[in-house]
Amino acid sequence: MQTYHSSPLPPAELEARLRLHRLPETGLRRFNTLLEAFGSASSALCAPAGAWRALGIPQATIDARRSAEVREGALAAMAWLERPGQHLLMWDSPGYPPLLAEIDDAPPLLFVAGDPALLERPQLAIVGSRRASPPALDTAAAFSRYLAQAGFTITSGLAVGIDGAAHRAALQAGGGTIGVLGTGLQKLYPQRHKSLAQAMIDNGSALVSEYPLDAGPLPGNFPRRNRIISGLSLGVLVVEASLASGSLITARLAAEQGREVYAIPGSIHHPGAKGCHQLIRDGALLVESVEQILESLQGWQNLPPAVVDKFDHPLLALLHAAPQTSESLAYCSELPLAEVLAQLTELELEGRVSNEAGRWFARAG
Repeated sequence: MQTYHSSPLPPAELEARLRLHRLPETGLRRFNTLLEAFGSASSALCAPAGAWRALGIPQATIDARRSAEVREGALAAMAWLERPGQHLLMWDSPGYPPLLAEIDDAPPLLFVAGDPALLERPQLAIVGSRRASPPALDTAAAFSRYLAQAGFTITSGLAVGIDGAAHRAALQAGGGTIGVLGTGLQKLYPQRHKSLAQAMIDNGSALVSEYPLDAGPLPGNFPRRNRIISGLSLGVLVVEASLASGSLITARLAAEQGREVYAIPGSIHHPGAKGCHQLIRDGALLVESVEQILESLQGWQNLPPAVVDKFDHPLLALLHAAPQTSESLAYCSELPLAEVLAQLTELELEGRVSNEAGRWFARAG
């Protein structure tokens, strides 16, 4: 049995840790309390119920220790780990994402399908509404493409809307992307993203979950997984969100974790812009271009080398922020339309931009 970058554990101890992980109400603090009190997960499971009660462990957790469901779930997880590309990261072992380890309630175990090394690389989260407007989806994709080209791994929650657009664009740019699930890795949700999830694994990216492999889509799991999205990342970009959006939870957690928070403004008449405007009032950086994100991160250590590069063409700088028409490019760049059209023709011939349905896009690569 091998787990990525983790200290080799005897099979019995690994099984015991997986059983502890399946117990109700067992987060990082309680998990560590049991390991410290008894020296190992195996010893903890063999300890009398009274010893657990003395540590303040709830009775429901104590009663679940002997359940067949907990034991069978742990054995199924061990079988899952035998397959290529499927890994377990432990909070107290090398290979656990260093930024995530810093947060107060880091998950004690992380299941990973795909490349676990991706979790140690510089990441930026892109989140937003599940019912995003077409312009917001374009904007999320444009930011994701350029940030992926700059060397960042794009992290999100694999939800429909902004999350899915960010994941797809990162893949299209040849970059890495991480999907943090609110379910177990064997209960993918939403099912409509099954092909996207497989494409992520097939192309060297990763899916991550703190939940047991067979955990279903319980409503309370999704807000909780948001702390992992922000905890893995240097910063969180909110593209479009209502005041009730879960993206605001991710942004709030990011701020509490000392991460950067970015928000893209929108129309005052659009409900989907209200969440971003609230974040800006609360201190998030108002973002109009990718360059503003890169500049804000210059103080961070170990950034991808490509991040220090500057835009080499003014129209590309605008298009990396969002797709635009020729007319809007002329307005934003303050250049005559004829000159903009000439420059776009040159960029198109070089393969750096493309035109789709009257709008210009910066191309990956």
